Amino acid sequence: MASTPETESADAPLVTRPAFAHFLLSRFGASLAYQMVSVAVGWQIYALTGSAMDLGLIGLAQFMPMLLLTLVVGHVADRYDRRKILAVCLTVETLSAAVLSAVSLAGEANHYVVYACIIAMSASRAFESPTMPTLIPAVVPRALIPRATALSASSNQIAQIAGPALGGVGYALGAGWVYALTALCYFLALLSMLTLKTEGLPSRKEPTTWRTLFAGFTFIASRRILLGTLTLDLFAVLLGGATALLPIFAKDILHAGPWALGMLRAAPALGAVSMALVLGRKNLTGNIGMTLFGALFAFGIATMVFGISTSIPVSIIALMVLGAADSISVVVRSSLVQLNTPNDMLGRVSAINMLFIGTSNQMGEFRAGVMASMTGAVPAVVLGGIGTVAVAALWMWWYPELRRLRSLHNVTPESG
Repeated sequence: MASTPETESADAPLVTRPAFAHFLLSRFGASLAYQMVSVAVGWQIYALTGSAMDLGLIGLAQFMPMLLLTLVVGHVADRYDRRKILAVCLTVETLSAAVLSAVSLAGEANHYVVYACIIAMSASRAFESPTMPTLIPAVVPRALIPRATALSASSNQIAQIAGPALGGVGYALGAGWVYALTALCYFLALLSMLTLKTEGLPSRKEPTTWRTLFAGFTFIASRRILLGTLTLDLFAVLLGGATALLPIFAKDILHAGPWALGMLRAAPALGAVSMALVLGRKNLTGNIGMTLFGALFAFGIATMVFGISTSIPVSIIALMVLGAADSISVVVRSSLVQLNTPNDMLGRVSAINMLFIGTSNQMGEFRAGVMASMTGAVPAVVLGGIGTVAVAALWMWWYPELRRLRSLHNVTPESG
């Protein structure tokens, strides 16, 4: 009989567990591909249109499928084999990247084609993003979920270091070659997912009703610590996000080329992966709530420093601090969701979690693009950093139980 996560030794290194290793490779490949696409698409659209608004529209194109499909994707993840769902998503992403490569190499790319492919990939990611983390409880014992979450996050952040660098440097050869490499990475992630063997997949299929569709929202709303953590991250990153404007900073403020864009996009991930590797070796202890708020204050201040910087080294350091701070928030939020949600609801709750993340990231990019078109890139980023600090201060007051949080386990309606 095949072993399950519960029967494996909790002392064994996580990467030696075959199921977790396959999961990690699949997530890394998909993340690496997505980061390369993000760099290539941002630079290509800015080259085609020269518009900050169009850069913001990339974020909108990435976010809208997630918003429209949230209720559906969570329910699907709780009813069907999550590995098969991910395999379908990775297949669509592979084909979309291949189309981008073909039209770019043929010299036929325009912003309409790019947006269409981004929407197709984003619709797939709407299913992929909430489904991928739901596999973690099925591949490691419960006690190791925070460590597995941190290592999973670190693999994602490593991809965010390597991906932008590959995308930025590879763009010198042409966008088509970057997209071709992206398609290859998605295909390898697909192969890793197809060979993943695990236990603990959804076994109970509830009838589809309005109650079951909205069960994830009801669950989160009944636990104030979960609600406070998710909304804190939502508004902090929504206001503080500056990723969409990096092409403008690289080209017009720092007076550099695609290589600098790759460095800037990689910098937050470099800080994040360093922090995630630390958290992957040792679980968070002590006053976790104050650690979380401290990280959000650091995020906002680092955003302001980046906004006013005219030096590439200073900008990179500020983005590294920003990434390290965000990594703490990611591990706390993801661990709370994984450790306090029943498996048969994990897809729906994860979908809402990813909606919040998507809202903060993609809509944050749209917010930055719109604001930059009205006030300029520097004021848009600096004011966003100020907004992040203000949100963290307000949430400390509105959610005192989150400020006093000392454990990631057993967040009940009463304690939350």
